[in-house]
Amino acid sequence: MTDRLTIALAQINPTVGNLPANLDKLRGVRARAAAEGADLVVATELCVSGYPPEDLVLKPDFLDAVQRGVEALAAETADGGPALLIGAPWRLDPEARAPLRGKVYNAALLLDGGEIRALRTKHHLPNYGVFDEIRVFAPGPLPGPVNFRGVRLGVMVCEDMWFPDVAECLEESGAEILVVPNGSPYESDKSDERLQLAVERVVECGLPLIYVNQVGGQDELVFDGASFVVDAGRNLKVQLPEFVEALSITRWSRGPEGWSVESGDQAPPGSGMEPVYRALMLGLRDYVTKSGFPGIVLGLSGGIDSAISAVIAADALGPERVHCVMMPSPYTSRESLDDAAELARLNGLRLDEIDIGPAMQAYEGMLRPLFDSLPPDTTEENLQSRARGITLMAISNKFGPMVLSTGNKSEMSVGYATLYGDMCGGFNVLKDVYKTTVFQLSRWRNQARPADALGADGRVIPERIITKPPSAELKPDQKDEDSLPPYPVLDDILSGLIEQEASIDAIVGRGHPRETVNRVWRLLENAEYKRRQAPPGVKITRRSFGRDRRYPIVNAFKGPG
Repeated sequence: MTDRLTIALAQINPTVGNLPANLDKLRGVRARAAAEGADLVVATELCVSGYPPEDLVLKPDFLDAVQRGVEALAAETADGGPALLIGAPWRLDPEARAPLRGKVYNAALLLDGGEIRALRTKHHLPNYGVFDEIRVFAPGPLPGPVNFRGVRLGVMVCEDMWFPDVAECLEESGAEILVVPNGSPYESDKSDERLQLAVERVVECGLPLIYVNQVGGQDELVFDGASFVVDAGRNLKVQLPEFVEALSITRWSRGPEGWSVESGDQAPPGSGMEPVYRALMLGLRDYVTKSGFPGIVLGLSGGIDSAISAVIAADALGPERVHCVMMPSPYTSRESLDDAAELARLNGLRLDEIDIGPAMQAYEGMLRPLFDSLPPDTTEENLQSRARGITLMAISNKFGPMVLSTGNKSEMSVGYATLYGDMCGGFNVLKDVYKTTVFQLSRWRNQARPADALGADGRVIPERIITKPPSAELKPDQKDEDSLPPYPVLDDILSGLIEQEASIDAIVGRGHPRETVNRVWRLLENAEYKRRQAPPGVKITRRSFGRDRRYPIVNAFKGPG
């Protein structure tokens, strides 16, 4: 029985499906931990496959490759170095060629002494919001402790920490330290909730707890890391940084009252707009880089949405990987042209100008036989947006960068966007960002720069872009508020309808006219067909569009009136 233990927390950024790279990443952190004298390296949930692997788990060939990779990694632990606690999708019956439900588990595996020494399976499978693990995994039984070199570790996989029964079972079975590998996505204010739940488990069981969370972007999800250790006295002894990979060495000793841990790394979490901005940066960086794009191209209009999108892209990827295109029409103001040019100058971005006037004239001529007797309306406005979308897609096809669309959550909610126009793109960094938050992010970025940002220092968005009234500039003197309620009003109503699923009466009770609330409700419901065709984007709220919010497109219920 040992009275001392050195445990390394490996907060890593795996790539879904890239098994060789993920295994090499684990080898790398193990080598670094060995140099620090670690006995055990704790990695994140499903770090071998990447998380979430979704329907990859249904492929027998994928599970075969996972098994081979884990067994090879286990064999390497015969060198006398640190053991590994890793996550992988796992068949308890390796001969089962058809991975039917009931055969595959979300598992944590202990690799030590050249073999797989222990395996524990996730008991509580999340089936809400963005999670549908019940679709591909079977729930495991309540676990018992894992015996590691004379220490009984209570391994709980992610969601298992959110319920008291797993920790209670482990404590009653003799666990001495709770260890929680995680793949917990970022949401605003979620880090406080995680820590509170961890403290609840510590209080209930009287045991210290290690929480190791994945970092990185995967499709619409961003994992923020922020791993931590709480001792049996509910003290936060170790706090890892947010949004970056990290390896932290923790040193433990056994005393009369059980295991205690020395104070270690303390990286204070960000506040205000900083974590939101960094989540957007990381989500875009990993989506572009992991997908293999050389960079992005976006339409720079002189407005605030495209401005902050371009700045986030420069911070995430570096200015040399961001190509901006100004596409003026006869309705584009001189101010917009100047503001776009100034933003590109401040951020060191390439800016090209392509006049869409000839395309507008071509479409007008093509459609004149059908449209000649009809007055102009939003059809002609949308043709301008679609000409821009076609232009950006052509640049993408010719040179390879991904088109970054720039619409915000407020616009996407009410359909104030053009299919096959400004909605064109492979990714939308503002998809889950309300317009009021766009303004907050822009002001924050002009005052601060994240340490891991690759973009410019100082003021990066011209003040006039932030202060001028928002406009699509698709007709003379157009303003967004000609068609929509003021954004503070609109966003408050939308957050009630979307994040809170509040009733019309409840939102009216917050001081909004019933007619306005009903109108926003109808706009929200009627735009579902557009949102289904929108590109993915970074999730930052509790209810993003996509798998978080699943409303039917054909939907005859339009509210209480």
